[in-house]
Formats: sequence, structure tokens, C-alpha cells
Amino acid sequence: MMIQQAMQALENVMLDSVASDVKTLHDASRHILEAGGKRVRPRLMLLTYLACGGTAVENVLSAAAAVELVHTASVVHDDINDHGVVRRGRPSVNALWGRTFALLTGDFLFTKVYELMAPYKDLNVILSEATVALVEGETLQASAVKENNFSRQVYYDIISRKTAALFRSAAHMGAALAGAGEATIEALRLYGFNVGLAFQIIDDVLDLTADSEQLGKTSGIDLQQGRGYAVAYAGNGETKTQAAVAEQPTDPLTAIKAKMLSRKAIEEAYTQANMLRAAAVASLDVLPESPYKDALVDLARLVVERDH
Repeated sequence: MMIQQAMQALENVMLDSVASDVKTLHDASRHILEAGGKRVRPRLMLLTYLACGGTAVENVLSAAAAVELVHTASVVHDDINDHGVVRRGRPSVNALWGRTFALLTGDFLFTKVYELMAPYKDLNVILSEATVALVEGETLQASAVKENNFSRQVYYDIISRKTAALFRSAAHMGAALAGAGEATIEALRLYGFNVGLAFQIIDDVLDLTADSEQLGKTSGIDLQQGRGYAVAYAGNGETKTQAAVAEQPTDPLTAIKAKMLSRKAIEEAYTQANMLRAAAVASLDVLPESPYKDALVDLARLVVERDH
């Protein structure tokens, strides 16, 4: 099965997994899944599996679907917290069904992960660790905003947990399911972790510089809530929080965007993301040459070069 066929099969697995005779859960889950998305995490997992010599992709699809459902559940919950009204180019679940049903839809997606991962035994521990880290990261982020404590160190701790940990687990599971040795698994965990960090940095930059149509989601939310790469990096690593944002003129979002751009935080962000990309690619030296290894290199590049 080629990667594009595998990705289409993945869509079918996810849609089948959220079937429910409770109409709201069924419709809201399909709404967010059918909106599409980058599917970077499951693609990374499938490519890792194939690059490590795996041949039975159909045996990996449920685990890849579980990884994507974890991410999808988290963005449904994010839109509740952030009052996001657009997600993946569509009205968010929160916008269409309201906060209560959005919360329950996110919970439904999270619990479907249990079913998808049931056949994978010990790999459940790998994904559960990443899911715990994701919730910890989101909690640290909310605490940093509330306590006016958003520094570079705090930022990296947050994105390591809320984003990079899930990328790392996807790579780990892909390599393990292919029967890779410990050294190879560890190298690919590092690949996934660095790609995840780069992905989130670019996501935060795009939230600062792109509009909602480009992003496919409500833009400026991270900035308004006092977080994001440029917020952490403004002022040479000093804390930059909601209190500082509140001191801006009548249009604080425009004012702080201009200030961030003038401090060259964007250039610094891209430099850091490219360093992480290079480190990720270097981790792939453990793999034999193959089209799938090349695709992993391309994936790391596209994470940094994307515009949405």
C-alpha cells in the first residue's frame, strides 16, 4: 500500500471509529474530521513504519488514527478555551454546537482512542504518556498566562509537552511496529520530537502573521491570550504577557504584531525552527536509503516552509 493509499485508508478508519447512534456526537465528530487537516502526525507515523522496513500498513492504521484523534480532540477543546469560531476552514464545533457539546465531542474523540489502541498492548503506554504530556502542556500554558509568567524557558516546556510529545510518540510507535531496534527507535523519537517543536514554533509564527483564511482557523487567538513564540521571544527573553498587551493602544492586536515584527522575533523563530529541522533530519542517518526516508526529510522541511 503506497502512502497516499494509506492516508485515504486512514480517513476511512477515523470516520468509521466515530460512528454513533447519538446524532450530535456522530455529526460533530464527522464535521471536524471531514474538514481535513494536515494529518502530519499520522503521516509521520506511517512513513516511520515504512522507512524502518514495515510492509503491512493495514496493521498500523488504527494506531495512526488514534494519534490523529488525540490531536483532533485537543483542538476541539482548544476552540472552547480560546473561543475559536473557525477550524480547518469550517465553523468550529464550538461555533455550531456550543461549548457543552463541543466539550462532549472532544471527550468522545479522546475515548475512541481507547478502542483504536486496544490491539497494540504495550504501545498504549507510549501514546498515553504523550496524551498526559499534552494536557500538562495546555495546563502549563494556561497557568503561565494567568500568572503573567511567559518566558522562553516556559514556552519550550509547554510546546515540548503539548505538541512535540505526540509527534515523538507517533515516530516511536511507527518504528516499534516495524520491529526496529532500540537505537533506531530512539533516533526516530528524537526526529519526531524536533519536528514537533519546529511545527509548533511555525504554528505560533503563523498565528502572528497569517490571516484566518490562510490558517483555516481563527487567527490571533494565541497572541490575544498572551502566548506564542513571538510573545515569549519579544524583549530578549523577558516575560511578555497579557499585562503588557493591555498597555498597548486601542487596537492591541495590531500594535503588538507590529512590535513583535520590529524586534525580528519572526526571523529568530524561523532560524530556531530550521535548526530543529536540521537536527531532526540528522537523526534519520540510522535509516537505510529509501523513498520513505526521503519523505521524512521532506516532511521536516515542509513543516518549516508551510504558510498555513
